[in-house]
Amino acid sequence: MKKSHKCFFPIFLWFVLVTAISCTGKKGTVTTGDKNDTTKTFSSTNDSISISSSTGVGDFVAASKAVMPAVVHIKALINIPAGDRNMYQSYGAPSGQRTGMASGSGVIISADGYIATNNHVVENATEVQVILPDKQTYIAKLVGRDPNTDLALLKIEADSLPVVQLGNSDNLQIGEWVLAVGYPLSLNTTVTAGIVSAKARSIGIINRQGNNINGNEAQANMAVESFIQTDAAINPGNSGGALVNTNGKLVGINSAIASQTGSYAGYAFAIPVNLAKKILDDLKQYGTVKRGVLGVSFPSPLAEDQFMSQQGLNPAEVKGVYITGVQPESAAAAAGLKEGDIIQSIDGIQLSSSTEFSERIARRKPGDLIKLTYLRNGNAATVSVTLKGEAPAKVTVKTNELAEIYNRLGANFAPLTAEAKQHFNIDAGVLVKAVRTGGFFDKVGIPPGTIIAFINGKPINNPKDIDEAFLSAQQGMIQILAIAPDGSKVVFDFSLGT
Repeated sequence: MKKSHKCFFPIFLWFVLVTAISCTGKKGTVTTGDKNDTTKTFSSTNDSISISSSTGVGDFVAASKAVMPAVVHIKALINIPAGDRNMYQSYGAPSGQRTGMASGSGVIISADGYIATNNHVVENATEVQVILPDKQTYIAKLVGRDPNTDLALLKIEADSLPVVQLGNSDNLQIGEWVLAVGYPLSLNTTVTAGIVSAKARSIGIINRQGNNINGNEAQANMAVESFIQTDAAINPGNSGGALVNTNGKLVGINSAIASQTGSYAGYAFAIPVNLAKKILDDLKQYGTVKRGVLGVSFPSPLAEDQFMSQQGLNPAEVKGVYITGVQPESAAAAAGLKEGDIIQSIDGIQLSSSTEFSERIARRKPGDLIKLTYLRNGNAATVSVTLKGEAPAKVTVKTNELAEIYNRLGANFAPLTAEAKQHFNIDAGVLVKAVRTGGFFDKVGIPPGTIIAFINGKPINNPKDIDEAFLSAQQGMIQILAIAPDGSKVVFDFSLGT
C-alpha cells in the first residue's frame, strides 16, 4: 500500500511561555451556582469551601480566598544571552538590550518560605524578587531548577507563611472547574475560572531552546510534557502561578498559553501537581532532579496515530506507547524490551498516550521498580523493570559512524533558501529534501519539505551543522525540533545508539 505523508502534522497555534509580555488579554466572567442550592462543606487549611450539590460548581469566592494569600509576584532581573535576544525582543525588550526584567508568579508550598515557579521565569536571573500579596518584598535564593519540566524552586527567609494545600492531579476530570491565580500583565493578584479541557497534553514547548544548566552544554533532551489544558484565562505574568480546584487545592502550576497574538486565546496549560511535587521535592533535597530513566524512544505525540497506522495498527484499538528504539545498557534493555513493543500500562495504570507514559516515568527515581505490561506481536506480557539514573556513559559519535546514523535516519538534507526562511519567519534551518521508505523519518511521519530548525537546542544553518550536532552529542539521545510544510512545529527524539 502506498504511504501518504499528507497532513501528518496538525496545524498548531504558536505556544508562548507566559512570562511578562506587554500585551492585553481577555478577561472572563464567572458565576456561582444558585444560592438556594443545598451545599456540602470540605475543610481546607484556611477556609471551609462550599460545593453546590445540584450543579457541582464550587464556591469560587471561598476557594479564591483560601489560595490568594499564598500566590506571590516574582520579578527576575535577567541577563539575555546573545543567541536569545531575538526571542526576548519579541517579549518587548528593546533591541540590543543585554538585561531585562521577567515578571511571573509563584506558589508558596511551605510555611518556611519555599516557593514553586516556572524555570523560564528565573532562568538567566541575576536577582529574584518575591513580592507577597501584602507587598512585603524579599530577595529569593534559587534552590534549583529543572528545564525538562519547566519548574524551579525558590526560598525566602520568612516563616509562618500561608500555604496552598496540594491536591491530586490524577483525580482531575475533564469538565471539572478550576481557578487560575497569578499576576498577569504585572497586575495585582488575579483569579480566573474555567474548566479542565484536556489532560496529558504535549505541545513541544519545554526546553525548545536547549537550556544550559550552570554553564554546561545542553544535554540530550529529557523534556516531560503532560500538561493540564484549561480554558481559565491565563496571560503573560501568570507563569508559575496556581491552578486550583474548587476545594482550593493546588492541582497544577500554570506554564504556557496557545495563542496567535501572544495573549490569551482560550488555551492554557499547567504542569500537573503530582509531577511537580516529585520534581520540587528533589530540588529541595538535592538541588537537582534524580530522574528514573527507562531508556526507550517513541514517536512524537503529534505523530503517534499516524505512526501506528503506518505499522498496520488501528490507533483506536491499541492503547499504549509504541517503542521505536531501546538504548543499549538501559533499564529497558536489561528487562528485554525491544523495538516494536507496545507498552500498555505502568503498575496497572492503563496508558493512552506517550505523554502519560513520560509523566509516570518522570515521577520515579533511579532504583525504583516498576511493572510494565506490553504487547509483542499481539501477545501480552508483563515485566518488572528497575529504573536507572539519567547519567549513562557518554556516547561519542565518530566521524566514520555518521554514514550509518544518516542511513538509519533515512533522509537527505539541503540548505534552506532565503525565501523559505522569510516565509516561515526563521533565521536558521535545513530542508528535508527526501525521505527513504523504512527509515526513522518515514516511520515517525516526517515528510519531505520539513525544516530541521534545532538539534539539541542548537540552531541548524546548513547540512554540515547536522554532522556537528551528532558529533558533539553527549548522550545517546538527541532532540530534533522541526517545522512541517504547513508551518506546525514538532519535537521528537532520535537514539544515536552505539
